[in-house]
Amino acid sequence: MPISFDISGFQTDATDSWIDPETGDRVIVQYFALVPDLPAPLEDLDTLRRRLCEVHASSGSLIEASVISVDGQPALLRVEKMPRHDQPSGLLFAASIVIPKDRCSIALMMFCEETGTTGIREAVTMELLGSGNFFTPHPYAPDVQGQLPYNRSDDMEWDNALPDHPLTRLRRLVARIAPTIRLDPEFAALPPFRAERRRLQHALRRWFGR
Repeated sequence: MPISFDISGFQTDATDSWIDPETGDRVIVQYFALVPDLPAPLEDLDTLRRRLCEVHASSGSLIEASVISVDGQPALLRVEKMPRHDQPSGLLFAASIVIPKDRCSIALMMFCEETGTTGIREAVTMELLGSGNFFTPHPYAPDVQGQLPYNRSDDMEWDNALPDHPLTRLRRLVARIAPTIRLDPEFAALPPFRAERRRLQHALRRWFGR
């Protein structure tokens, strides 16, 4: 795997997978030998954010997305939430750092699950803000309605007040790991991702079915 990073405090769970024994938080790395499946170029962040909102609307909701630098390479950082399908209630919060190249990519994914009493962050935030200010249109795509509605409880400003919430833990994990990522020089030297190649690939699949 052409990537390394600080995974101290986690235990190896499987090949390229680690788990925090105290919280159950998980980190997974995957290499994809395919043209990256990004809906827009990193250079067009507004379009990329909107299209990611549309993509994640069917499974939950995009919380935030930004372009960051990883070991000197441009990368997409996105944070999303989705229902836990293995439990009657609770959410799964996920972050991914995708380093895309012309014909391949690396994704470092982090997962933090809501367990025990669920909905505390939402309840506290709604009580403080009032229901009228709690649900607001998504800042990236105001007209998109996701399976999980966008709401103010996901804002970073609440993290300090709720340090043990899975979304807070997730952001803390990203902030800890991202600066430690190092890429193999051969991977870093590959040609950069171009959205045009992805569009060409989709066109070829439509015409030839592959």
